[in-house]
Amino acid sequence: MLFVSKSVPASRSRIAQAALGVLLALSLGACSSFDLFGKKDDVAPDEPADRLYNEGLYLLNQKKDPKEAVKKFEEVDRQHPYSEWARKSLIMSSYAYYESGQYEESVSTAKRYISLHPGSQDAAYAQYLIGASYYDEIPDITRDQARTDKALEALEEVSRKYPGSEYSVSAKQKMQVARDQLAGKEMLTGRYYLERKEYTGAINRFKVVVTKYQTTRHVEEALMRLTEAYMALGIIDEAQTAAAVLGHNFPDSDWYRHAYTLVTSGGGQVAENKGSWISKAFKKVGLG
Repeated sequence: MLFVSKSVPASRSRIAQAALGVLLALSLGACSSFDLFGKKDDVAPDEPADRLYNEGLYLLNQKKDPKEAVKKFEEVDRQHPYSEWARKSLIMSSYAYYESGQYEESVSTAKRYISLHPGSQDAAYAQYLIGASYYDEIPDITRDQARTDKALEALEEVSRKYPGSEYSVSAKQKMQVARDQLAGKEMLTGRYYLERKEYTGAINRFKVVVTKYQTTRHVEEALMRLTEAYMALGIIDEAQTAAAVLGHNFPDSDWYRHAYTLVTSGGGQVAENKGSWISKAFKKVGLG
């Protein structure tokens, strides 16, 4: 049997190879525009930093949408990480987080700002936002006051590092409220011990108020409670001193009248022992 060979002409072979090359090129080109699932991979060009920043401001101030504003500010940081707009956007992100009640995010962003730009004009505001975020989360006086401690620490940093800043006055006002809260917590615990006749525990709590928070409204009661606890323990000298310091600094206080009655009804007198820790505590800050 005769077999006839059906070979492909050389010209046709070259054409086929060229066509295959074109198909491969198209296939590779398609890979750059489509992912493995056939979806187009759109890579948007970077937007101008000032446009993104101003869009964030618009969303924050006009639309009152801080969560969406954060997205714009963070996009500035992503697309233009080393620009001045990125620095401004970082502090605005912290503020937008604060406005939306996302306090943890506000704190972490503000801390990042301070670490990156410690000498900038907005560092004082970043520190203030940290304190304000903690401050807005101060819990009820019956609960743990860790947030109050953090608020006071951060706000004190504003007052200490940036005393001439526009945020210093507001920081000091918040500090006073935080101190009052912490003093109130100590008083609550001290009364608890006092009611159960655990006088040493009560004295330790009232002592904290007298030594650390004597500019708060709780100090008058703390001195009267110290008078009460020391009288119960028979430590008359300290009881008399507590009453005397109370009368010297708050002569019109109802708490002083209670302390005075407590001391004198037992046959004692209101007299200050200058060597007492109570007397020294007040002299330390110039109240005695």
